[in-house]
Amino acid sequence: MVLRHPEDEFIFLFDRPFDARYVYAPNVTPVVLPPRARFAPQFLWWFEWAVPRALQRYRADVFFSPDSMCSLTTNTPTVMTCHDLVPLHFPEQIPLIHRHYLLHFLPRYLRRADRILTISKFVETDIIQTCGIPTAKIATVQNGCRDGFSPIPEAEQQRVRDEFAGGQEYFFYTGAIHPRKNIPRLIRAFDNFKTKTGAPVKLLLAGRFAWKTGDVETAWEAAKNKGDICFLGYVDDAVLPKLMASALALAYVSLSEGFGLPLLEAMHAEVPVLTSKAGALPEVAGDAALLVDPLSETAIAKGLEQLWHDPAFARKLVEKGRIQRDKFSWDAAAEHIHRILKNTAGA
Repeated sequence: MVLRHPEDEFIFLFDRPFDARYVYAPNVTPVVLPPRARFAPQFLWWFEWAVPRALQRYRADVFFSPDSMCSLTTNTPTVMTCHDLVPLHFPEQIPLIHRHYLLHFLPRYLRRADRILTISKFVETDIIQTCGIPTAKIATVQNGCRDGFSPIPEAEQQRVRDEFAGGQEYFFYTGAIHPRKNIPRLIRAFDNFKTKTGAPVKLLLAGRFAWKTGDVETAWEAAKNKGDICFLGYVDDAVLPKLMASALALAYVSLSEGFGLPLLEAMHAEVPVLTSKAGALPEVAGDAALLVDPLSETAIAKGLEQLWHDPAFARKLVEKGRIQRDKFSWDAAAEHIHRILKNTAGA
């Protein structure tokens, strides 16, 4: 957006020293506003004191907040992205230090924003039904896939398998290790798949352990085939695309998602996808994934077995993924958001 619109001035607001790479072009002015906002009291201070003063000082035409928070007190026209309503639907899965703040303020932010951007039709419908926000106030602007995800040669795939999976094929999960991501059921389903088939396949899970992961550890400890279930922890951005492109399939059976970026990353890496029928995942997957009931370990295990046992079916999913992935573009998203920002500023 910055590079395509040199005629516009962009004021980037930070709560701490920033990486110089954020200053994409001469039309970006970076501004650091104290305090560092990582907990509820600092959120309130930052958005209701620091931000309104900065918007006034720089005579901003419009304020864009990309992550479900905005200022209730500023008079500047405001566009806010809401990625999902997880704090309202699954408050027990939000750390206590943030939970009550989000339960109280998220509906107020949605009412205050002049325009709301969502990342899927699923989230748009959820906001309308749950919070009573008028349809005309909401626009869906879907995500794109970041650069770097693409197929890699078989020889390189084997090097990745040698390094991370003892040379074997593997199902791959990427994302936070968190209850909402349905990791305990995935582990138990994989264990059932291994016990039934004896397939020489591993399950690799890439991502940081979030809070409240006791169920994940319990499921792993109880697994008969836990030696074939590997937690990789945080994986560097340079390595993640290679792990994705070398996988037998992506296994992403989350209980609720506002979008589901790993599905797009797998499609760009030309890897088949197993995902759930929940949230926005069917919307992103289209007909390019095998959809299963995320509450059924039996269904997940059967999905794993089908992708392992039927390579022709897996190849068809990859072919459909080449078509589905082209429906999502960061360039298109940026232009859509830019139009909304312009229109909101003008209004």
